[in-house]
Amino acid sequence: MKWDPKQYAEFSYHRDRPFHDLTVRITAADPELVVDLGCGPGPQTHSLAKRWPAARIIGLDSSAEMIDQARSTQQAPNLSFEIAEATTWMPDPDTDVLVSNAMLQWIPNHREIMRGWLDALAPGAWFVAQVPGNFGAPSHALMRKLADSPRWAPQLSGVLRHDDAVGEPADYQRLLLAAGYETDVWETTYGQVLLGPDPVLEWVRGTALRPVLDTLDSEDAAVFESQYAELVAHAYPVFEDPIRGKMTVFPFRRIFMVGRKL
Repeated sequence: MKWDPKQYAEFSYHRDRPFHDLTVRITAADPELVVDLGCGPGPQTHSLAKRWPAARIIGLDSSAEMIDQARSTQQAPNLSFEIAEATTWMPDPDTDVLVSNAMLQWIPNHREIMRGWLDALAPGAWFVAQVPGNFGAPSHALMRKLADSPRWAPQLSGVLRHDDAVGEPADYQRLLLAAGYETDVWETTYGQVLLGPDPVLEWVRGTALRPVLDTLDSEDAAVFESQYAELVAHAYPVFEDPIRGKMTVFPFRRIFMVGRKL
C-alpha cells in the first residue's frame, strides 16, 4: 500500500498524542536498543532518540515513502531508519524496548505475530503498542457500507478491513500475561476537534482510506470520496465558531498496551 507522508502528517498533533501517552509509561532508565516498528515519517521516533541519547534507536517501516521522509527530516547521532516488513521481522534478543504505534491494525494475524515478538524478547525488555479502537465508529462503518454498495462492491470487495481488525483491551492483556509480562492495558477516547471543511475525509485520507485510493483510479476515487464525505457530514456535523471557523468533533478511541517481560 502506498502512503503519503504529507497527508499523514496533516493532523500530527492528534496522531502524535497517543504515542506520547503510550511511551511515557515506559520506565526503562538506560536501554541500549530501542526499536520503533511502523515508525512512519519519523518524528515520534526522533523523540525517543532525544529521550535516550545513549541508546541506539531504529525506526522501521514497510513504506519506502515513509522511510525516505524520515531519513531526510529526522536526524540524530543515535537514530537510523530502515525498511522492514512487520509480518516477517523479528526483534533481536538484545532489544530493550519495542514500540509499535498505530500499526498492528494493518496486519490481519497481528496477535499471532505479536506472540513471536514477545517470546523473542529477553527478560526485562519492554513491549508497548497502541492501536485504534474505532473500527465500529461511523467514520469506518460508513466507509465499509459504501464500499459494499452495488456501485462499488465489484471494485472494492474485500479491500477494507472490518470491525474485527483489532481485539479488545482484555484480549491484549491476556496475550501479554500468557507470554510472561507484567501488564498495563487501557483505552482512551480522545475528543478530537478538527478544523475546516470535510475534516473527517481529510483525516481518513491519511490512513483508513488508503486501500480504497490504492485500488480505484483517480476519477473513481474522487467519486467515492464525494459520496463518503456526504455520509460522514451527517454523522459528524460541522458547527461554526466565530473565531476558529468550521469545527467538527471527531471522537477517536485508542487501545494501549504496555508490558515488561519478567
